[in-house]
Amino acid sequence: MKKFSLITQYVLLLLCLLTSHLSVAQDINVQRNEKISKAVHLAMKKLQVPGIAIAVVKDNKVVMAQGFGVTQYGTEQKVNADTLFGIASNTKAMTAAILASLVDEGKLTWQTKVIDIIPEFQLYDAWVTREFTIVDLLSHNSGLGLGAGDLMIWPQTTLSTIDIIKRMKYLRPVSSFRSEFAYDNLMFIIAGEIITKLTGKPWQEVIQERIFSPLHMNHTRAKYSLIEQSNHNVASAHVPLDGKINVVGSNFLEKFSSAGSVASSVNDISQWIKLQLNHGVINKNGDKETRLFSEKQSRKMWQPKTLLGVSQTATKNDKTHFNAYGLGWFLSDFHGYKMAHHSGGILGMVSKVVLIPEEKLGLVILTNQQSGYAFNALYREILTQYLNLPARDWVSYYADLHDKRLTKEKSRLAKAKNKIDKNSTPSLPLSSYAGTYHDAWYGDITITQKHDKLEMQFSNTKALVGELEHYQYNTFIVRWHDRTLEADAFVNFNLTVGGEISNATMNAVSTLTDFSFDFQDLLLKPKKK
Repeated sequence: MKKFSLITQYVLLLLCLLTSHLSVAQDINVQRNEKISKAVHLAMKKLQVPGIAIAVVKDNKVVMAQGFGVTQYGTEQKVNADTLFGIASNTKAMTAAILASLVDEGKLTWQTKVIDIIPEFQLYDAWVTREFTIVDLLSHNSGLGLGAGDLMIWPQTTLSTIDIIKRMKYLRPVSSFRSEFAYDNLMFIIAGEIITKLTGKPWQEVIQERIFSPLHMNHTRAKYSLIEQSNHNVASAHVPLDGKINVVGSNFLEKFSSAGSVASSVNDISQWIKLQLNHGVINKNGDKETRLFSEKQSRKMWQPKTLLGVSQTATKNDKTHFNAYGLGWFLSDFHGYKMAHHSGGILGMVSKVVLIPEEKLGLVILTNQQSGYAFNALYREILTQYLNLPARDWVSYYADLHDKRLTKEKSRLAKAKNKIDKNSTPSLPLSSYAGTYHDAWYGDITITQKHDKLEMQFSNTKALVGELEHYQYNTFIVRWHDRTLEADAFVNFNLTVGGEISNATMNAVSTLTDFSFDFQDLLLKPKKK
């Protein structure tokens, strides 16, 4: 009896200690989350973000899942942990994971040549075409420039995936194959086509079957058009312009498909984060495991493939010494921890997913405004709290960076404007600039004369229509009617010795223009009348 009493007391003591430990841990997490919430409210105020949702996973548990603000500016619909946002390029890691599962199944290898599965795949250089592998599709090392060909899918176009495949051969490389990093969306679209070819099903069905359903990501959809009309818990996209917040139409990059079309919530992404931190394990029942991909493939996706530079600012702020891209993930070190991460961005909406594998820590930030400064500040605030790093006001730091960047660009544009020859006139009458121009990879662009003005329209892109304003000599600026695009571009007409238009080239006016407006890759040649 006495012995039993001692054992009982010992067990009770252990339970008390365990309960006390759990209580302390919970209290610490509550304090951490309160500080994170405070930072979120500050970021929303300083950076004009109407709504944000955040989730944090630690040791396979969701320790924070919360919405802030509203789904649409001017309404009272609150953001919550189930609100759907476009996660854009955070889709890429999902596409990579599906390919990893197919490698495990023996349906291909990472070194399988793309042309062995898609024979019509063709790039500018024949040797590169022959050597291009599955790994190359996911590594951003094709030799093409930043965002090359994105105008075929952004803004929403009439072009199909087949059209994109046929036209990629006209995109000229800017560096040697596998020599440099340049972010490329088109290759991930091809990766989705690889999945379709091997499974016999559309990519959106495969991602539903292999990721969303087994992970119980019940609200997540592969693309915007699959969201039920009855679901009103969907964030609207916002663009701040001239100090005002503008609600903009958004389809969450429907045309980006396997490169960036998924709509999800922080509750659902939490399950995706758990999968990643558990190296592919979907669930564990006793001694049995259900896996999406093997631990071997998990390591493969987090292995550096293409190196990037490290800025002095990153080394100073984040103690970063290496920076690379794996397969669907950016990889770097953060205060001594290996970090896998990715961001996603569309017009009026950005997101961030961050993993610290050795600490079993992950986070997701979804926002309905295009301020990368907000998520950059907030993910560092979350890591500061959960890695017990020295406190810092990250929101104010990034808000100041944002303001300085805008001021600097405004000053640059003003100086450039003061240097133009205001007395110059076009070499030709306006009617001579009107006509249809053709680019090999994009297609047709028309310029029409309406009274004493010229208007440009991209034939495959309804949103890209705007008035040509004379700049100087034979250079104009196209001012898009939709000002929230923030992508006005120079249009420079080059003449032959006979005074006829030989071709036209384009470049973004502002250095802040999103890289997916790859106007610089166009070579517009007049079509014969």
